[in-house]
Amino acid sequence: MAKGNKLLIAMAAGSGTRMGSVTPKQFLDLGGKPVLRRTIEAFVAAEPDIRVITVLPKEHISYWKEYCLVADFSCPQLLVQGGFTRFHSVRNALDKVPDGAIVAIHDGVRPLVSPGLISGMFSMMATRRCHALIPVLPSTDTLRLLDKAEGVTGFEKLTASTEVIDRSRVYRVQTPQMFKSEDIKEAYTQAFDTSFTDDASVAYKKGIPLSFCEGERYNFKLTSPEDLEMARMIISSSPR
Repeated sequence: MAKGNKLLIAMAAGSGTRMGSVTPKQFLDLGGKPVLRRTIEAFVAAEPDIRVITVLPKEHISYWKEYCLVADFSCPQLLVQGGFTRFHSVRNALDKVPDGAIVAIHDGVRPLVSPGLISGMFSMMATRRCHALIPVLPSTDTLRLLDKAEGVTGFEKLTASTEVIDRSRVYRVQTPQMFKSEDIKEAYTQAFDTSFTDDASVAYKKGIPLSFCEGERYNFKLTSPEDLEMARMIISSSPR
């Protein structure tokens, strides 16, 4: 793969209300650095020549610029304003992506992704000529479908469904999700659909073939205070 045609879109445009913090979760401290910085550094460690597009809320772009300047975080980034939904935020970023690139779209709040997974996926994109590559992990939990109904007291209750889930076919989907730039840009010309839960679902609806690889246990998304505490424990026990 030629130098300079690997590109990261770091998705950090969310507000993270479930974290219960005034500060958006992508800027919270994780072992002395903001979560977002740790995420970007993992990609730079894996691919030093990678180009970075960081998608941020409009009201926090100046904050991130100031942080990078004061903290001497010298990674060159193109900053893009987020949209109404994640779909629209990705579309905004893809407007800045050239043809002929391999694009990794990654949640900015998955800071524990390893450089090994990143470089391995870029290698698979090149050697296997994948159109899209998605990291997944098999589900280890027992899964059950439940139906919601109103109880006699007016409170919602859950009842067991007769439908059985084959756990061996259920996988948890992670990021980074990698694509040929022409493919994913074409996929994002589609109209927004509520079924688009990630970039792979957008690509799939457009008919782009998906390939899969094994993800990582610690490559989880920071959603709750408990997630952040776990990430801090992992960082403290294995400094990066």
